[in-house]
Amino acid sequence: MTPRPPSGAGLGFRREMLPALNTRVPDAIGFFELAPENWIELGGLHARDLRRFTERHPFVCHGLSLSLGGITPLDELLLVKIRQFMDAHGIALYTEHLSYCSDDGHLYDLLPIPFTEDAVKYVAARIRRAQDILERRIAIENASYYTPSPIAEMDEPAFIRAVLEEADCDLHLDVNNVYVNSVNHRYDPVEFLQAMPSERIVYMHMAGHYNEAPDLIVDTHGADVIEPVWSLLDAAYRIHGVAPTLLERDFNIPPLHELVHEVERIAGIQRQHRQIDEPIRRAS
Repeated sequence: MTPRPPSGAGLGFRREMLPALNTRVPDAIGFFELAPENWIELGGLHARDLRRFTERHPFVCHGLSLSLGGITPLDELLLVKIRQFMDAHGIALYTEHLSYCSDDGHLYDLLPIPFTEDAVKYVAARIRRAQDILERRIAIENASYYTPSPIAEMDEPAFIRAVLEEADCDLHLDVNNVYVNSVNHRYDPVEFLQAMPSERIVYMHMAGHYNEAPDLIVDTHGADVIEPVWSLLDAAYRIHGVAPTLLERDFNIPPLHELVHEVERIAGIQRQHRQIDEPIRRAS
């Protein structure tokens, strides 16, 4: 299938949503996202369901287990399977977390990479190898984290920019993760956004989270998006322009007709910024 890039506002593709999606895909949903690890080996009815949707709608692959910062060898067999899966379903974009999730085995959590020069070179080399195997550029996602590294040589924005440059890859900007980290580590989220390179941003995420304490937020994807995060999305579009943006919801999932309201809100904010940007482009 010919790869189709995402555009507009999207929603995570989950099997429990299939009955409602089979009835009708709401107009606000411009694309879907899936974790390839959850679909590559599936056959039968689930594979046929997926094929029916990938033939009609753009999809994004968002990886969960590549462990770009891990010490174990890069899972090249998984990358080959992902490339074949993306080619078969016409999926243009693959993104992964700038984190690690493996040691001697899988840790089932996304852990932060130390912000050091050595880590930049190590992770960038693994990203370049991943891009070679996938035969396409990938985008790395800024991750939420809860314990600062004791050996940091730079701040998080500088680390992200350095990896992007060294690997020559793109950025998947998770707006909720920026907000979560800004509360947990006490920095200005708008300043963080301003430090990101606009030319590398190809994709964005929105999500809800859980307030564990006044100064501790846990990134859960299990609640509605809160107003400060909506405001931060508006700021991200103002600073960097509009990019395809997906709503993540991984549990406590409401019925589709309720969940789609947040997708519609993303699409509405995108329209507002396109209307602002269009006169500027004509004037220039």
